[in-house]
Amino acid sequence: MGEAQKLSPEEQIREAREGFESGQDFTVAVEEEFAILDPENLGLINRFEDFQAAAQGTEVEEHLVGELIASEVEVRTGRCESFPEAATVMAERRRQLLELAGRLDLALCATGTHPWSPWQEQRIIDTPHYRRNDEILRYVVWRNNTFGLHVHVGIKGADRAILVTNALRGFLPELLAYSGSSPFVEGTFTYLHSARTEVFTRMFPRCGVPDAFRDWAEYEDYVRFLYDTRSITEHTQLWWSVRPHLAFPTVELRICDGQPELGESQALAALMYALTARIARAIDEGEELPDHPHRLIEENLWRAIRYGLSGELIDLAKGEVLPARARIEQLLEWTMPVAEELGVASFLTLPAETPAERQIAKHEAGQSMEEIYAEEVLEAVHV
Repeated sequence: MGEAQKLSPEEQIREAREGFESGQDFTVAVEEEFAILDPENLGLINRFEDFQAAAQGTEVEEHLVGELIASEVEVRTGRCESFPEAATVMAERRRQLLELAGRLDLALCATGTHPWSPWQEQRIIDTPHYRRNDEILRYVVWRNNTFGLHVHVGIKGADRAILVTNALRGFLPELLAYSGSSPFVEGTFTYLHSARTEVFTRMFPRCGVPDAFRDWAEYEDYVRFLYDTRSITEHTQLWWSVRPHLAFPTVELRICDGQPELGESQALAALMYALTARIARAIDEGEELPDHPHRLIEENLWRAIRYGLSGELIDLAKGEVLPARARIEQLLEWTMPVAEELGVASFLTLPAETPAERQIAKHEAGQSMEEIYAEEVLEAVHV
């Protein structure tokens, strides 16, 4: 989400297309969302404005933004020319944010949900953008106390960006399974690996897995329809888990839970980046890509929500079920040639355990929710 664009919808759509046509392949930007915590009890605390004030005049000022609730802060890398550059900046942004947190006597964490803080106690920040969303969505937006990791990948060509987006739809479950970090919410062990997805993706309109579009013209027609019917007031109200962005010539992936550890975050962002680049190359070379119907992708998405990498995913082309980790191994192998070319290969890993698996194992061993979350907070601040 972001502040509303000042351009008219028609100007926005036209400039977006022009931006893609003159854009650059495989630039990258990463956005990370963090919970702002009281260091004494690790509950959410409404202190975003203090972060914003403390950032003034520092290097991180222009890269620090609000994200819906006052107990959340987002940092962005900004546009990077390569993934290794982005990985370095991700570490620097975390360091900068943590310095601010230290000055303010606050703590931070980046799991997909906060385990126990009530949504009723979180204040929506006072900006025109979020006031509009509050007026439109009400209970739906109030409940959205979630924290994610988003990756923008530069794609040249408007029609090509649509084709890349179409293909990425089928891989959203794999990315979610890889990223699961939120088994706890509202004081409950949910048995899910990504409760965040149920709170955000399943509740918001125009969210989750989008339809495939034939080309940019069909996408434009849909966006115009939404504006003309007053279904949206700004383009950011298309909250899909993957979308062509109308302010930047990028395809943005938004499916993933936040990652507590820097290395986990870098590895996940690397996979999203390498996968997007691999798909773009496949399109250029005429390689056949999966084009599965929404209903089948949703079957895998539920498996990712419920079981993460501990479960199974369906090979939708063959109708066969395989361990989710084996599916990620296939994905890593498929992306590796492009990953090596773009300097991403060293970041790509199959994790020994995801953050959700780590938390669930501790829960089953008898640790309390508070103890488990405290350990994730310590990992979040280790840069």
